[in-house]
Amino acid sequence: MKKALLALADGTVFEGRALGYEGETVGEVVFNTAMTGYQEVLTDPSYKGQIITMTSPHIGNYGVTPEDIESRKIWAEGFVVMEASRLASNWRSKGLIQDYLAKAKVVAIEGLDTRALTRHLREHGSQQGVITHLELDPARAVQKAKTAPGIVGRDLVAEVTSTRSYAWTSDSGEWAPDAGMNAPQSATRKSRRVVAYDFGVKENILRRLVDVGCEVTVVPASTSAAEVAALKPDGVFLSNGPGDPEGVPYAMDAVRALIGRYPIFGICLGHQILGLAFGLKTYKLKFGHHGSNHPVIDLRTRKVEITSQNHNFAVQIPARLSGVPDRPLTVDTKLGKVSITHVSLNDHSIEGMACLDQPVFSVQYHPEASPGPHDSAYLFEEFVQLMEKHHA
Repeated sequence: MKKALLALADGTVFEGRALGYEGETVGEVVFNTAMTGYQEVLTDPSYKGQIITMTSPHIGNYGVTPEDIESRKIWAEGFVVMEASRLASNWRSKGLIQDYLAKAKVVAIEGLDTRALTRHLREHGSQQGVITHLELDPARAVQKAKTAPGIVGRDLVAEVTSTRSYAWTSDSGEWAPDAGMNAPQSATRKSRRVVAYDFGVKENILRRLVDVGCEVTVVPASTSAAEVAALKPDGVFLSNGPGDPEGVPYAMDAVRALIGRYPIFGICLGHQILGLAFGLKTYKLKFGHHGSNHPVIDLRTRKVEITSQNHNFAVQIPARLSGVPDRPLTVDTKLGKVSITHVSLNDHSIEGMACLDQPVFSVQYHPEASPGPHDSAYLFEEFVQLMEKHHA
């Protein structure tokens, strides 16, 4: 098979075999620790601007299927695996991962030591890189990585958001989890109109909102607060998305104007945008959180949830945590008091918050995770309950 290189901006070079579409690509190299869900990962718009390394050594075992996509296309800039399976053992499979990548024109590489690469990124941080099937001179490949644009300050949301508003009506069907999603009250309660901001929304989020009885209208990221108000929603949802939250100041301005007017639920980038709207700061993590096995503690209940995560930035509070607090922390912000409700057990970064003065809450992780885990699926029910209480 044809030789390929992965070159990092710090001068490190890995040699492997060409996979997917023949060519060259640049992006921030990150690693994902999930053992399954590679198709959901590839089609998650939050990965725009990034080259994804899968730490599981065997990728593609169960093939690919249109049922598992999270958006209209693959958004990842590139894909790195130890070995892409040449056999798909799954009755749902409609094809092989390598053919899927080639058809989508995604440049990838296999045959390198992905665990050594992961250790390098953990020690030295995520950084720009190049996958190339064309430029096989290591020095020139490294130079391309050094000059590649980073993601700090870039508006990647504008590249993935929808260009028009639309109604979403599909639910999870037979794939709905058991964690409250099909509770009897969901079928009998009054439906609630939700405006969902598309900062790079995953389709499974929209399905879960429908599961709990929401009438969902998806709007582009640039939608103003006045345009949202014209839709007369019962609540507003802020989606996940790629890159630096400070790169989308227009979203922060709109959200700040909506706080106090409607119940709001934010996930991932939506959580970070809420933090900025409240006057908190965000910062870039050394190597981000990417995977489906991240433990998070709810400081209110002391329960631990295993969560799916995908973010490179986090909300920062005035006093950086050095451990797990024994109770929720209260932070004074420009728009009221905010309670820090969830914390990562890996690095103690902020994973959830709730406003004490307004009907607003958010989490950094993904409660809609597909294929899982489903520990946090109850949060969609909590959003509905918040709307019902607000409009009672």
